[in-house]
Amino acid sequence: MEKKTPEFYNLAWRWHFYAGLFVAPFMILLALTGIIYLFKPQLDQLMYRDLLEVRPGAAMMSADQQLERLRVSDPQLQISKYLPPMAADRSAQFVGVKDGREINLFVDPYSGQLLGTQDAKDNLQAIARALHGELMIGTVGDRLVELAAGWGIVLVVSGVYLWWPRGKSGRGILLPNLKQRGRPLWRELHAVIGFWGALALLFMLLSGMTWTGYWGKSFADVWNRFPAAMWNDVPKSAPLAGELNEAHRQMVPWAVENTPVPSSNAHAEHGGHAMGGAANPQIGLQQVVDIANGAGVVPGYAIALPQGEEGVYTVSVFADDPRNDATLHVDQYSGKVLADVRWQDYGAVAKSVELGVTLHEGKMFGVANQLLILAVCLMILFSAVSGVVIWWKRRPQRRLGVPPLPHALPVWRGGLLIVIVLGAAFPLVGMSLLLVWGLDWLVLSRLVRSRPALG
Repeated sequence: MEKKTPEFYNLAWRWHFYAGLFVAPFMILLALTGIIYLFKPQLDQLMYRDLLEVRPGAAMMSADQQLERLRVSDPQLQISKYLPPMAADRSAQFVGVKDGREINLFVDPYSGQLLGTQDAKDNLQAIARALHGELMIGTVGDRLVELAAGWGIVLVVSGVYLWWPRGKSGRGILLPNLKQRGRPLWRELHAVIGFWGALALLFMLLSGMTWTGYWGKSFADVWNRFPAAMWNDVPKSAPLAGELNEAHRQMVPWAVENTPVPSSNAHAEHGGHAMGGAANPQIGLQQVVDIANGAGVVPGYAIALPQGEEGVYTVSVFADDPRNDATLHVDQYSGKVLADVRWQDYGAVAKSVELGVTLHEGKMFGVANQLLILAVCLMILFSAVSGVVIWWKRRPQRRLGVPPLPHALPVWRGGLLIVIVLGAAFPLVGMSLLLVWGLDWLVLSRLVRSRPALG
């Protein structure tokens, strides 16, 4: 560091400290839960093989027969979703509610035997996902995660500024000097690894923020647009498709979260004759499976069963390759596909977001994608831990060790510009930055006024 520290360097250092102090615990939690969810396919296979695998038989039972077996065995069970087998040696899965508790039920599609159940919210992957998205405390947790992601952007930008060579060269810039010991070595490792991972961390933060409940929803309101004609000819209900997604489970892709859900017509004329005042009979679950397969929906899709007289069957797959995404709404009485949204219907921004999310989750190109994101998660963990170690080694006794305030007020105009830019892009982050800036400005003003005049 230069002997005479520039004013803006002090400002960047101070904000980097604030950002790190707030963000580090969140980054550690998000990285650890992200790693767990990243390897969901392998962990599920390791932990739940007896629930997921079956011995192929001569012929599978229909979805309706499987459903009937479950209902007969437990009349109090209310089934809400069905996930057909992804392959000949895989079980079928139902999601139901009993006594207010949501459970996953795994069924052998050949014999109809119930292989076992699992608490839908109290299992490793569901807990990891809920912690990752909202800290398992609902809206407040969602907003805290969004703030942490936004302050993470401040952390990256200020960190790159602090790393910037300013006339230095050699080790400590692009490669760490491993001959050093103690805090200097930690500082160099923190700076160099943080620099190399800066773009990857920005990608993870921005792609993750698209799922947040405030900024992500506002972003989707602006960019998730589809031709109105896609829903013009069908009645629509109040709920949006995104209500099928939950903290512990995702059903529909991000791109369709803000789309309307059509309504079924219980009294429409089907088959060439009117049903009068009586409601039409509901089509079978197997017919919905056949509709999905006939429409070319790739394996791995889920079917949400109708809720109420006007509810629809919703078939949706958030595919490993987003080009295979599909969301279909099917009239529960006629079997008519009321809406069918695919990759080609997405706008350019929605396509970019979907690609980013699948890369973020390590699904786009198999194990190589998982290993790439694992490396990013490990970099995030090291940056957070090493930042804490550096602070701990330099902190004064019984003090927080906040970096010194700049010595002049004008430098804060640059800080205000940063607040305005970030505030326009991320309102929650902007408001918190403005609060921190205001408090620091008040402290600085008092210090300036308290200094004796020179001369």
